Amino acid sequence: MNVESPVALETRDLSVGYKTGRRRSTVIVSSINVRLSHGEFVCLLGPNGAGKSTLLRTIARMQPSISGQTLIQGTDLSALPGQQLAKLLSVVLTDRLSITRLTGYDLVSLGRFPHTGWSGRLSAEDRQIVGWAIEVTHSEHLANRDVSEMSDGERQRIMIGRALAQKPSVMLLDEPTAFLDLPTRVEITGLLRRLAREADLAVLMSTHDLDLAIRSADTLWLMQAEGSVAVGAPEDLVLDGALEGTFGTPELTFDSELGGFRSTPAVFATVRLDADGLQGLWMKRALERSGFGLTEEDSAFASVSSDEGSTWAVTINSSTTTCATVSDVLRLLNHGRNRVGSPAR
Repeated sequence: MNVESPVALETRDLSVGYKTGRRRSTVIVSSINVRLSHGEFVCLLGPNGAGKSTLLRTIARMQPSISGQTLIQGTDLSALPGQQLAKLLSVVLTDRLSITRLTGYDLVSLGRFPHTGWSGRLSAEDRQIVGWAIEVTHSEHLANRDVSEMSDGERQRIMIGRALAQKPSVMLLDEPTAFLDLPTRVEITGLLRRLAREADLAVLMSTHDLDLAIRSADTLWLMQAEGSVAVGAPEDLVLDGALEGTFGTPELTFDSELGGFRSTPAVFATVRLDADGLQGLWMKRALERSGFGLTEEDSAFASVSSDEGSTWAVTINSSTTTCATVSDVLRLLNHGRNRVGSPAR
């Protein structure tokens, strides 16, 4: 079954890269054929150096393509005058701009420039749109504040408001959460997802935050090491091994049940774990993080089980000790392991 939403932006055999001389170019990714639909929130992922920013800037016409086309609303970007393009596409970059003597309202108002022309005079309709952009980004408390006095998260919210005030069909964001703490990253990502739905926007965001992208995006564009782009729902790219193949290393394993990567430390000893539910899940993670492999064999170095309540019973060499916390369990196991000796092979 193939159900498609109206296409806002697409690329046709697009190749991106950079100039290395007058007549020479270096291609980073070639033959890119992707689509971005209205109401869709897409996250662009890939290892460092894979070309995420290059692709995003090429799509935004901030740098030339090597070959191929990018179309917005069915029109080749190269054929659009700058002012017309700015009415269809807005961009939010990671760069920390030095902005002084502008309030949040002033900065959002700059998004109306493609519609007001050189005069910059806001009509009643323009002011209504600016107010809407401030409201939907929950930035009312920032409207009268100087931008230079805002935190990174507050400033990024205002920059998204400015991009919205352009009333575009497509919004591109290059690492908009790069300098933000975890709660603000989650908040900004949730805001973008909501805006895609409520404003029928096509939103493309590049990010290094893999876990958050998997949990938030409708679609992932995954730039792979061999210079191709895998496209699909996050779940599809988990199930077909594309995420594991792109980011996995001997020290980093994708946990398909938890939906994220975890380190794979050397196993020093094996433990039998008898615990269910949330307690069992977090004890399992703690044991693996500390270098204990889990086994059901009787030859295990130790056994750990949950007692009634929140205590743990740890048995080493037929001697059982009750521990109150996960930390106590780990300390006891590490003490016993150090007495046993070398890592398990």
